[in-house]
Amino acid sequence: MSTFVPQKLHLRPDLFAIERHDSEDIVGSADWVALVRAPQGLTVIRTVADAADGWRAFQGQSSHELDVPGMLLSILAPLGEAGLPVFAASTYDADLVLVPASHAEKAATVLSTAGHEVHEDRDHHESL
Repeated sequence: MSTFVPQKLHLRPDLFAIERHDSEDIVGSADWVALVRAPQGLTVIRTVADAADGWRAFQGQSSHELDVPGMLLSILAPLGEAGLPVFAASTYDADLVLVPASHAEKAATVLSTAGHEVHEDRDHHESL
């Protein structure tokens, strides 16, 4: 049985790309926000100015202890039940849940209906 944890989420104004890289050349650039290395390659989440298949990100407003159960599940479960694709990346301080930009408005409605407080930040660019 899962525990629902209501959260304050911000829909970031940035547009993101999710990419797989075979080299680590991108590490020196300034536009990435998350890097995850696996034996198959490097996954990169980076900001982009324009992308036809870009992603939008919901980010938790405040940090939480790492041992609090259900934080990420409380966001992913309603999105999954609504049939929305997601990509998640977690930092020490927050979870970043990305949805295709074309589904961002529906995702915000789904998350609000599920009990989360969702704010769309149109001008505020907050670092992870």
